[in-house]
Amino acid sequence: MEGFHLFKFTSPLLCALGLLGILGMAGCSSLPTFVPDLSRRSGPPVQLEGAGGPLSAAQSKAVLERLQSRSAETSIFERHLALEEAIVGSPLTTGNQVDLLQDGPATYTAMFASILAAQDHINMETYILEDDEVGQRFAQALIDKQQQGVQVNLIRDSAGTFGTPAAFFERLTASGVHVLEFNPLNPLVVRKEWELNQRDHRKLLIVDGSTAFLGGINISSVYAGGSFSRSARPKPDGSLAWRDTDLRLQGPVVAEFQKLFIGTWEKQKGEPLATRNYFPPLSSKGPQVVRAIGSSPEEPYSLIYATLLSAISSAETSVYLTNAYFVPDPQLLAALAAAAQRGVDVKLILPGQTDSWLVFHAGRGYYDGLLRAGVKIFQRRGVILHSKTALIDGVWSTVGSTNLDWRSFLHNQELNAVVLGAEFGRQIQAMFNKDLAESDEVALAEWERRTLDLRVKEWFARAWAYWL
Repeated sequence: MEGFHLFKFTSPLLCALGLLGILGMAGCSSLPTFVPDLSRRSGPPVQLEGAGGPLSAAQSKAVLERLQSRSAETSIFERHLALEEAIVGSPLTTGNQVDLLQDGPATYTAMFASILAAQDHINMETYILEDDEVGQRFAQALIDKQQQGVQVNLIRDSAGTFGTPAAFFERLTASGVHVLEFNPLNPLVVRKEWELNQRDHRKLLIVDGSTAFLGGINISSVYAGGSFSRSARPKPDGSLAWRDTDLRLQGPVVAEFQKLFIGTWEKQKGEPLATRNYFPPLSSKGPQVVRAIGSSPEEPYSLIYATLLSAISSAETSVYLTNAYFVPDPQLLAALAAAAQRGVDVKLILPGQTDSWLVFHAGRGYYDGLLRAGVKIFQRRGVILHSKTALIDGVWSTVGSTNLDWRSFLHNQELNAVVLGAEFGRQIQAMFNKDLAESDEVALAEWERRTLDLRVKEWFARAWAYWL
């Protein structure tokens, strides 16, 4: 379902397009060799931004001291703060409320409530928007708000929505919703150069410039059931519930996500956005310090990749990752192994079942080396795992759309929020523990006895790792 996986194409047209994309590449991109500076760089102290703009040095210091006081390991927080400040250019904002949303039902309920309350505009960006019960509910809600005078702007990825009938989007457009197709697969309708392999994997909903939702959840009925309840049991058709995570954010950081949405719209040469109050004055809504991170293949390197790699490389106590598609590059593998070997508790929760067997087996091909290095691997059972979350040292958390694979780091537009501080870290820890209880550990001795056919699948899948 997720990603632009060549081997998941069922249409002859898409197969042909995928092969043309590969053959047409002048050369393969590569991930940068990133060497994090683990010491605090000299210079002015970290400055935060709040609802009224940049905070003074004294105000910034007070906020950071409050965060440190809630962390058992002050030095750990200082190190992650320094790294975050050094790598990413977007501002570190304070005064935010961050709500953790687990699975589709909770996320959709919160989204619909926000859409219903919209007064000025709704900006939505998604990879998948299906013409099913959930997709129709969203379409009707957006059409209703457009007819009430609220401007709705929608960015949908061409590959992710390939199976959605044109009539679905024509109905939205006829109502006044502005629909922009990201990097059209059809070369006859492109607005810029044909970039088949670059996809918009972001999932973002912004309402009135004051509330933002982001994470891994697409718009599809596969998310209709929760993953921790009776609805997580296999349905009569054998399908499984999807386990995913989103965030609802309010406060100054929403303006940063709004900038990313508008930036994508303009780069894709969409028609000029209708005049609306896209950047209203934003007041303090909560205690969280958050940074918005958007990555694009047009940039020299993925900011999400760089900041995650730095956080892992500087981890002192724990690295807890939950991820749907795990096809790591050598540097990420080395960072995870090195962390485990220096005594950091490294735990990965990965899928036990998946919607993409090629990605699934490509990732499993790396288990042996990681297990030997001391990394603990767990496979989530009974659901399709789609979450993309990380918690490092209990104080550095991220939730977003980014998978731990080459596609997310090189070819996709991705979107994450990084939340600093132990208070939110404890919420992520509780969620991680809940998933851990529903997972099976992969033991090295047992893994070494896996069958030959599994080894052959791993070997074959890893040969295509770059394109997954």
